[in-house]
Amino acid sequence: MSQKPKLHYFNGRGKMESIRWLLAAAGVEFEEEFLETREQFEALVQDEALVFKQVPVVEIDGMKLVQTKAILQYIAAKYNLYGKDLVERVLIDMYVEGTTEFMEVIMSQPFLQNEEKGMQPDVFIQKAKTRYLSVYEKILRNHGQDFLVGNRFSWADIQLLEAILMIEEKSADVLSDFSLLQDFKQRISEIPTIKAFLLPGSPRKPQPDDKYVEAVNAVLKMYYKVAFN
Repeated sequence: MSQKPKLHYFNGRGKMESIRWLLAAAGVEFEEEFLETREQFEALVQDEALVFKQVPVVEIDGMKLVQTKAILQYIAAKYNLYGKDLVERVLIDMYVEGTTEFMEVIMSQPFLQNEEKGMQPDVFIQKAKTRYLSVYEKILRNHGQDFLVGNRFSWADIQLLEAILMIEEKSADVLSDFSLLQDFKQRISEIPTIKAFLLPGSPRKPQPDDKYVEAVNAVLKMYYKVAFN
C-alpha cells in the first residue's frame, strides 16, 4: 500500500493551499508537517529536500518535489485532472496561470507593510471582475459546457473555484454580474470530493491571520538574512 503524500509547509494557505485543493479534489488523503521554527526549515535544507531552498515541498511516490507549478502538474497528471491531450493540457495551464496571477496578489497582502499595502479594495475587486472573472464568464458562454476544458473536470476548474472563493472573501457579491460563474461555482462545489474539502474540519486552511504571518516571517526572514546578507 502506497504511503500518503506528506506536505511540508506552514499551517496556513500560501502556495501550498492549491496543492491541498488538488489532492483533495482527487480524493487523495495526505499528511502535513507544519513549519514553525527556523530549525525545522534548516533540517529540510540539510536533508537536501529543498533543492532551491524554498517551500512548499511534497513527498510523493518516493520523491521530494519542490516548485509549486511542478508539484501541481505532477498531481494533476497522476490523477487524470490534466486533460486528454496536449491541446487540452496547454489550455489548462493557461487558465491556471491566469488565476494564479491574481491569487498571488491576494496571498501577498498580509505580508505587506502598511506603507506598501497594495491596491485599494474597490480597485482590487474591479480588476478581478474586468481582467479575470469576465474572461472565465466568456469562456463558459462561448463553449456552453459545464467545465473549462474538454467538458470534463480538471485542474483548471479546481483552481478557478479556489480563486473565486478567495475573491469572495474580499467581496461577497463579486459574482453578481456573472451568472455562468455563479452556476459554475455551485456545480463544482457539489462534486463530492470538493464538497468534503469545503466542510469544517477539512485540511482547508482559513484566511491568514497575524499568527500565520508571524510564523512565516520567523522562519523565512531569518533564513534569508543569513543566506543573502
